[in-house]
Amino acid sequence: MKFNSLALHAPLSGRRKTAKGVSLIELMVGMLLGLVVVLVVAQVLSFAEGQKRTSTSGSDAQVNGALALYSLQREIQMAGYGLTNDKAGLGCPIHANHSTTGNFVWNLVPALIQDGANGAPDTITVMSASRNFSVPLQVTVDHLAAADRFVVRSAVGVNVGDMLIALPSAYDAASNWCSAFNVSAILNTNQLQHTGGVWNESLATVFPANGYLAGTQLLNTGQLVSRTFSVSADYVLRQQTLGLASGAASTEDLFPQIVNLQAMYGKDTDGDGVVDAYDNGTPTTNAGWRQVLSVRIALVARSVSYQKEEVSLNAPQWDVGSAVNVAGAVDCNGSRCINMKVEGVPDWKHYRYRVYDVVVPLRNMLW
Repeated sequence: MKFNSLALHAPLSGRRKTAKGVSLIELMVGMLLGLVVVLVVAQVLSFAEGQKRTSTSGSDAQVNGALALYSLQREIQMAGYGLTNDKAGLGCPIHANHSTTGNFVWNLVPALIQDGANGAPDTITVMSASRNFSVPLQVTVDHLAAADRFVVRSAVGVNVGDMLIALPSAYDAASNWCSAFNVSAILNTNQLQHTGGVWNESLATVFPANGYLAGTQLLNTGQLVSRTFSVSADYVLRQQTLGLASGAASTEDLFPQIVNLQAMYGKDTDGDGVVDAYDNGTPTTNAGWRQVLSVRIALVARSVSYQKEEVSLNAPQWDVGSAVNVAGAVDCNGSRCINMKVEGVPDWKHYRYRVYDVVVPLRNMLW
């Protein structure tokens, strides 16, 4: 049987002529269009993700700043409770001795601000009594420096282990200071023995040479509360609490991304009961401490996310207003502001910042 090769290949040749494919140029054009679409989608997603990070980091800064400010405000509101019943004792240096950690000297004040040099974060220490009620006790018999007990009218409300502060009627930092001690035993309902406790091992350095006269007040703090707030090197608001048993401070990190803390005393310099000046000058006399009615604080919270572009060209400002004189404030947009230093933060311009501030009345001073 014979085959006709022309007949066999004719249909195939016809199909080849009518078949359509994709040329190299068309393929390259399609790839280019696809790449353009991918680029546009990527840019949209990148922009959306950037906006999301900005919003999220701003929210984190807001939460950290608000909670940090609330924690400070709550502590400062209780500052001086049980310690400022008699304003004549404000500023009295308190001598104490722990059997393990040695000598301490505190000041009988509700809140103490330690100014940071050149705009660095400040440190705030607050003190108060832990008792639900705190009524001073009155010493009825002269207490010699070597005596082992205080005689009072009544020891009602005092428990063994409580820390008391002896407050003379007129203190003198050089020879008639305040002293802190533990109650080791209560005898005959009116005698407070203080030997053998962890906070009175070295009475020679705790009590003045002349002891304490009748009429001296004893402030029952229960378990004395002393907390110090500061900003750590890694930008965390940190709290240090004095442990009365150990004599050492325990450290707790509270809120991250806090890069600055500034505090000022609100002072009534003219005696009308209204704050008329804010500064961070710590009083050195009883008269100076009587002027302190409030504490004004400001926190700078930083966003979590690092931004590729410089988003903060200038340091954040603390708007303190113009109604009251504030030390260090400068004119800014019709008001008065304090520049909050953040230049020490690495790549500080690539983060966003928020400033939070509050004025906290020292309620136990006002009452």
